[in-house]
Amino acid sequence: MSNNDIIVSLDIGTSKVRAIIGEVTNGTFNIIGVGSADSEGIRKGAIVDIDQTVQSIKSAVDHAEQMVGIQISEVYVGISGNHIGLQSSHGVVAVQNEDREIGEDDIDRVIKAAEVIALPPEREVIDVVAKQYIVDGLEGIQDPRGMIGVRLEVEATIITGAKTPIHNLLRCVEKSGLKVKDLVLMSLGAGGLALSKDEKSMGAVLVDIGAGSTTIAVYEEGSLCATSTIPIGGEFVTNDIAYGLRTLTDQAEKVKLKYGCAWVDDAASDVVFKVLRIGSNVEKEFNQEDLAAIIEPRVQEIFHLIRQEVKRLGYTELPGGYILTGGTVSMPGVLKAAQTELSASVRIAVPDYIGVRDPGFTGGVGILHNVVRSYRGRNSGGGSGNKKTVNRNKQNAVPSQDTGKKPGLVERLKNMFSEFI
Repeated sequence: MSNNDIIVSLDIGTSKVRAIIGEVTNGTFNIIGVGSADSEGIRKGAIVDIDQTVQSIKSAVDHAEQMVGIQISEVYVGISGNHIGLQSSHGVVAVQNEDREIGEDDIDRVIKAAEVIALPPEREVIDVVAKQYIVDGLEGIQDPRGMIGVRLEVEATIITGAKTPIHNLLRCVEKSGLKVKDLVLMSLGAGGLALSKDEKSMGAVLVDIGAGSTTIAVYEEGSLCATSTIPIGGEFVTNDIAYGLRTLTDQAEKVKLKYGCAWVDDAASDVVFKVLRIGSNVEKEFNQEDLAAIIEPRVQEIFHLIRQEVKRLGYTELPGGYILTGGTVSMPGVLKAAQTELSASVRIAVPDYIGVRDPGFTGGVGILHNVVRSYRGRNSGGGSGNKKTVNRNKQNAVPSQDTGKKPGLVERLKNMFSEFI
């Protein structure tokens, strides 16, 4: 098995660090290995302890390596958080070929032209995503390669982030002994995997409910147009259970995973369990209805906050509704609670690959999906539509070992912070 066929994603979350190994063989993409470890050093989606985070990454990667029997050296890292920003941009270039046929070089140049924007010194460009290309005034073009034209324009979305959290994320991965091939926005990767073409075109909201935070991404007219993060997630449910049952947090988490139900009407009174009361050696018995009575109000509040945040972003009723993902939504009853609170069509997105059929893996698999999609777009004759634009300007976006290109985001950041390292 050649290393060129292997791509690895790293999803560093508040409760879990997941390393997912994908294999590209003859144009077919499969998941061949998964490593997961409890996340230490992360609070509400932000790194608060470098050393603990490094150990969690190492543990997850070791687990994945043992499953497949290969050594991982390079990873694509998912990034998210409330520091992520989107900004519209426009780029224009003249087609260089003598025969006026638009090629890959022209697309790279127009994307780089769109990337030239004024940014505050504390922010950095993570990615540039083309929404549409315009050839000699003709709009709505998703893939201009091979077309004849004189003037090539692009309407793009610039994804930016704060330098400090980006640097801390890169530092953790590199201290784990891994090379960062590229950063991929989690909302972009998960959206490409979980949302259909119609949902992205008509308008839909992708909601990733993790342990420490919830990421909201609004898609419309085929592209990501707004994103936001609210600092609430599954950990709040666990804390409510710990307070309600007067038990330890780790016991509350186990009870939530095994017996949790977010809809009281679906809970069973005959499903009973015992928990050790905090400060004593006495166990007390509860049933699933007692547990659901604690969980349901908190889950309803989470969806209420999601609805408010989407409204604050300027969106009210999107035809595609809400698509839920993230580890928290796998709890029974969450879908009913969401449908009631959001008053819209709601579904749960699950990756359709063996070994990762769980909403918690959508982000990690989405990173790989994003990389493969970009790779196919660059190497196909032009039948990939708007999917090829993601990460297309990054020299590391292709699953290969090419090292002869200019420094990208990761290298630029390392140089920038080298005096502090």
